[in-house]
Amino acid sequence: MESNTKEPNASLSSESLWLSPKEGFALMNRLGKNGTPFLFILSYDKTKLFVQALDNLDHDIFYKLENWRNYPVTKRQKPYHFSTQPVPFLQYKKAFDTIIEEIRSGNTYLLNLTFETPVETDLTLKEIFCYARAKFKLYFKNTFICFSPECFVEIEKNMIATYPMKGTIDANLPHAQESILANPKEMAEHVMIVDLMRNDLGIVGNEVTVEQFRYIDRIKAGSKELLQVSSKISAKLPKNWAAQLGTIFDRLTPAGSITGTPKRSTVSIIERVENYKRGFYTGVFGIFDGKAVKSGVMIRFIEHRDEKLYYKSGGGITIDSDAKSEYEELLNKVYLPL
Repeated sequence: MESNTKEPNASLSSESLWLSPKEGFALMNRLGKNGTPFLFILSYDKTKLFVQALDNLDHDIFYKLENWRNYPVTKRQKPYHFSTQPVPFLQYKKAFDTIIEEIRSGNTYLLNLTFETPVETDLTLKEIFCYARAKFKLYFKNTFICFSPECFVEIEKNMIATYPMKGTIDANLPHAQESILANPKEMAEHVMIVDLMRNDLGIVGNEVTVEQFRYIDRIKAGSKELLQVSSKISAKLPKNWAAQLGTIFDRLTPAGSITGTPKRSTVSIIERVENYKRGFYTGVFGIFDGKAVKSGVMIRFIEHRDEKLYYKSGGGITIDSDAKSEYEELLNKVYLPL
């Protein structure tokens, strides 16, 4: 991913680390138009953007997007400690019950409810990043890391594709794959997200197609293995899409798989119900290599704040959801894939 064109002032000093939405998306458009490879990071609420040309990328930022990476492969050589202090079930259920009432009132049909969990480990954030097995990984200045299984969108040869993940089950349960694919609640939740992402891709492209519907991915979750249900949706972009990269990502975010549907009212409910700020958790990061784009949703996320570590996780709630099962899913997603 070498850059043939270098834009002056493309890198950001530490004093001007974060860009406003207007500045950040405009810079993405400009770098894309010039064919300049760059990294971008969008917070969940899009109030903070980081955009930096790869030729000038800060030394304390590391990434992996499938086969694109800027760090050497490292294998863990020592045992590690990892403990959690999850939110009490009754606190979770209070938020869950509020969402069910919002669903009954017709204000949302699917909402991704998340919480943060204090965790303790003798590994550094950088060690976790290097050792973690995941398709999409980001280490940002000892502030946060993600090791995500979920692609947001990829763009190549005027085609954009997204792969929403919705539906998780312990792979070791009897008939796990058959069970999750036959579960009416999981089916309804997945159909809603596919519809939402079809509509989102229709905003930026045309000839929207669901290429694959409800296929299974296997995810290593610490000592466990999870099955996650995904679909592939694609659309055709205009030939000058690279010059509109900022505009495209502005229109597509926040990601439907981590908000819900309908998106606008659901995001408003999330702001009222969740007991913390998501920050960069459930935001999006990606790379433009000069010809193509790969991006991931920032789930499986650990934040370093006030000398402590916080792991953020959640899951989708529908009218058919069971509070205990959803709580268990939230807990199952707090793990290190080492």
